[in-house]
Amino acid sequence: MTAAHALAIFAAAFLAGLVNSVAGGGTLLTFPTLVWIGCDPIIANATNAVALWPGSLASMIGFRRELRGDLRLLRLLIGPSIAGGALGAVLLLRTPSRTFEAIVPYLILFATVLFAAQAPITRALHRRRGVAKHAPGASPEPGRGWWIAAVAFQFLVAVYGGYFGAGIGILMLAALGLLGQTDIHRMNGLKNAFALCINGVAAVYFAASGAVSWNDALVMAVGAIVGGYGGAGIARRLGHAFVRRAIVVIGVAVALSFFLRRH
Repeated sequence: MTAAHALAIFAAAFLAGLVNSVAGGGTLLTFPTLVWIGCDPIIANATNAVALWPGSLASMIGFRRELRGDLRLLRLLIGPSIAGGALGAVLLLRTPSRTFEAIVPYLILFATVLFAAQAPITRALHRRRGVAKHAPGASPEPGRGWWIAAVAFQFLVAVYGGYFGAGIGILMLAALGLLGQTDIHRMNGLKNAFALCINGVAAVYFAASGAVSWNDALVMAVGAIVGGYGGAGIARRLGHAFVRRAIVVIGVAVALSFFLRRH
């Protein structure tokens, strides 16, 4: 490994850790960098998952204060996160990535639009719940159907996350917004915890299967940890409005980059 090689992947992982802490999409920085330096795309994908897992852990620790009030949601969605991540990892090593990659830009763009519309949708839901609260036997909490849909959606996001992973943070933030979450930092804390489960189980499978370039993974892991832990503090200082706008911009950029890679 040359100094330029190490510097390139460290810088990409540092920025990816920071971006993943705030919104997600860091894979779009690290995966192309690994391919650019000569890694096979499948090896690059597996190495990327292993390298960014410590960054997910650092990001979760950075947002640990925001997790304390959402233990019910955390417990509910950890299971589908682990199961989906494992399935996605198995699929990656058994199928080429091109077929799934073809639909990724549409998926990410849809999730970004959904997240951009989250605030008015959430306000409308709160108004409906406020009215329902006064009806006999009504509950302001999301109904059983909402929770079932949340579990199913999180499982599908986790499958995608184990398979490739770019944009899973944006997808999870959109889903959390529609479940009534309004604090962007709390949503980031939950998102980082679920990403930790998804990436963790995928990383274990990739490592056990011998699909990881360990020299690259170790350098990137250090960069991801530094960027991931620092990202939480940066997000708090920048404020809610800026972080929301940044998430939308990142989502559009991620989608466009996938479109451009196909042409």
